Parts: sequence; C-alpha cells; structure tokens
Amino acid sequence: MGTPWDAGSAVARAREAVGAGRARDAARDLANALRAGPEDRYVRRELALLLIASGRRDEALPLLRDEMRTGADGLAWAPDVFKAALEQGDFPLAEGCGSLFAQLRWGAFSDPAERSAVPLSVPKLQHDIDQMHYLQHLGVLGTEYSRVIDAYRTVRDRLAARGPAAREPLSLDADLGIADTYNRLLHVRDTPRVARALSRRWDPATVEERYLSTAPGVVYVDDFLTAEALGELYRFCLESTVWSGNRYAHGRLGAIMQDGFVCPLLMQIAEELRDALPRLIGDRYPLRQMWGFKCGPEVPADVTTHADFAAVNVNFWVTPDEANTDEHSGGLVVHDIDAPLSWGFDTYNGRQDLIHPFLRCRRARSMTIPYRQNRAVIFNSDLFHASDAIRFRPGYENLRINVTMLYGDREEEAHHPRLSGPEAAAGRPAWRSAALTRARARR
Repeated sequence: MGTPWDAGSAVARAREAVGAGRARDAARDLANALRAGPEDRYVRRELALLLIASGRRDEALPLLRDEMRTGADGLAWAPDVFKAALEQGDFPLAEGCGSLFAQLRWGAFSDPAERSAVPLSVPKLQHDIDQMHYLQHLGVLGTEYSRVIDAYRTVRDRLAARGPAAREPLSLDADLGIADTYNRLLHVRDTPRVARALSRRWDPATVEERYLSTAPGVVYVDDFLTAEALGELYRFCLESTVWSGNRYAHGRLGAIMQDGFVCPLLMQIAEELRDALPRLIGDRYPLRQMWGFKCGPEVPADVTTHADFAAVNVNFWVTPDEANTDEHSGGLVVHDIDAPLSWGFDTYNGRQDLIHPFLRCRRARSMTIPYRQNRAVIFNSDLFHASDAIRFRPGYENLRINVTMLYGDREEEAHHPRLSGPEAAAGRPAWRSAALTRARARR
C-alpha cells in the first residue's frame, strides 16, 4: 500500500463505500490499508477525517498525532480541510476538526514549547487563577491544583511588579510550576445540542426585513437564545479552559474555534441562524469563523474600533445583566462607515491611528446598542464598530462574555454594497488566508 496508485485506490473505494452509507466498512478498509503501509500519509489523513466525520474522535486523535510527527509540513493541510467543511456547511465535521486541532495544539499531549509561545500577562494569569478556583469549587479540578494556583500567583506578582501591562515569555525552566498547565486544555465542558437553540421570542422574517430595508444594515434582537441554550453556553464559557488569546489590550482574552471555542451547541446556533435567516445568511454566506471574548471589569470606550473580514456579523452577549454596573453602556457602538476594500486586514482590524481620523473625515455617525444578556446584534461586518465602555462588577463570573459568528466574505457583501475607497489591487485580498484561497481553487 506504499505506492500513490495503491493509496488512491484504497481511498477511492472508501469514498464509494461512504457514499453508499457504509462508513464503518470504509473506516475498516482504510485501517487495513494503513496497517499494510503505515507510512502512507494519504490513507492516514483520509481515515482520520472519516473517523472525525463519524464522531469517532478518540480514534482519530492518535492518527493526527502521527501526522504531526511525519515531517516539516505536519498538519499544514488541516486548515484547508477545516475551512472547506465550513464552506460546505458540514457543521459536524467542522466542529470535530476544530476540537481535535485544539487538542493537538493545547491538549494534554501538546508541545510545551508551542504553548509557551503565548506570552505571560497579568490579566491572563489572574483569569486562569480565578478559573481554576472556579473549577475546583465545581469539583472538576482536584485539590492538587492548589499548588498550581500558588505558582500562578507567584508568577503574577512578579510580573505585576513591572506594571499591569507587563508581558514576558513563559520560561520552561524559571516558571516550572505553571509550565505544564499554562494554556493547556485542562477542561473543555461537554456542551451538546439542545432541543432548540434560537428563541421563538423574536421573528426572523422581521429581523431580515429590518436589516435589508435600512442601510447600512444594523439590527438587534433580545431573547436571542432559549433559556436552556443560554445557560449551557454561559457555563461552557466559564468552565472551558480555552482562553489562550491574550494579545489584546486592556486585559481582553479571546478564543477561536481552532483554540477549542467550539462545541455542538455553538455549531447548532450557527446552523439555526443560517436556516432562520435565508435571505440574510442562508446558503449565500457560509460560516467563516467564530470566537469568544472575555473582558472586564473595566475597559475604556472606543479603544477597539475595527471592521471584520466577513459579510454579516452576529454578536451576542451571555453574562447576566447583574454583572453590568451601567445599563446604558457595556454594549456595542456601530458606525455607519464601512472599511475600504483597499485596506488590508491589519489596517481595518487594528490601526486605530488610521481608523479614527478616517471616521472623522467621513463624518461618521454611530449607533450605540447597550449591553443586555441574550441580546444579539446582527450587522454588516464591513462597518467599523467597537465595544462601548465596559464597567462590570469584579469577580470571575462577572466577566463580560461576547460570542461572534462571521458569515461570508467582505468583498462579496451584497445587501448594502457601498465602498469607501477603490478596490484592492488584483490578487488575493489581504484578509483572506492562503489556505482558504487554495480550498476555493479546488472547488
């Protein structure tokens, strides 16, 4: 089975079996082929993806680990598969891939050197201390983690002595007490689908009409999720140790799907949104990315102004209202000016020194949507927007949590097509990954 022809034949037969509804037979045949040629990466990848699609992730994980050990490209093919699953609306495969890729990078058998690439910061260390305490209280983590928490405190205090914004690399020698747990997936809460995720208290057809009939495209809805879905998702965010992104100012922490911010319930919400809003999202705009952010207790206003790389942005909040000390604030500010297509991702997503003068020059007007738990804001993702001033109560459970789902591509936005500048030069737009471009080229 070591020759390309043999591998291709085995994969072709397996795909034919899957098409006939015999996925288990296909997996068995691929496993036999892999035993005959254990170095055959083509067969191993196909078997791993089939196992993921079949929900047999525990069997797929060792195969993906073997892939990582096979050479310099390792899992370089994996982002293409993930993005293609989203493109095709295969939510179970996308969820399985995102979860397993997170396990490979951040899980129990992950490379400490890889995890140490995320620098230490005071807000990140404090968050992890509070989260481990919370998980101990729930009985998820045992008393042995008390020593780990003490080690985190020591590192936090050392770093805080240099100022609240201090950052430094994790030293696998000097920070030995936390090296084994820092940025590890210690726990990812099992959060399955529910009977229904989207609440019946809002009317999707009305939301679509309001969005489509009024430029530039901003609408918000309350009671977005059912009570069951909201409660389950809030607990997923509190319990899951997926918050590895700390490159953001003012102590904000983020996580994307490939970091572990993915579960069947989140994919159910994304799927139900696509089906509930056929004119606005539907098959026109596939899900491109999904993330969560935690922040608080205080973040100044107007420090995160940016646009996103999608056509439609769905942003919703899950922390209880009691955590917010100002009912008129804490939400989202959306400007009526879109990002020029000639601007690259790093510009429209982060260059405050260019964005703010641009908005002033264009005499931008803004819409402020105050924070409410279970409120969703659905808007043209090209519009510049920012979190409003955040003043939440102290305490781990009071951190402001928002979830964002991005659908479609910014240059393909068709509902309110307005351009603030000339189109980018020919070639791939700066925001689009090479992996996504390659995936589309194969279609």
